[in-house]
Amino acid sequence: MLSPMYVHTPAVVTHAVEDEVFVVRVSGSLDHDSAPLLEETCALAEDSGAPRTVVDLSLTDFADSTVLHVLLAAQRAHHRQQRTLIVAGPFHEVVRRLFDVTGTAGYFTLADDMLGALSS
Repeated sequence: MLSPMYVHTPAVVTHAVEDEVFVVRVSGSLDHDSAPLLEETCALAEDSGAPRTVVDLSLTDFADSTVLHVLLAAQRAHHRQQRTLIVAGPFHEVVRRLFDVTGTAGYFTLADDMLGALSS
């Protein structure tokens, strides 16, 4: 039996400010080619002055190490500014595995869903 092929879904990155929280919403497949979209939006978050940023990955079906690099840089920038960065799920199996295999899950504040991220 052949395994199903992975279908690349174009990445979409949007942002909004909700109750003084800068929310970044990501859908589709994030990789080397689309990671700059996330990087640009995280830079907007850093410049926003909002005390907290939530990156919603619940609709992200793929992420590679390039994306992890962007999130780690955003985490460091938020930490330097004494601001909070939360990464929210629920996470697709591929995204969860990226955090687990690289040992970076503990470096981030991970929330099970947006409700948890917004209330933490």
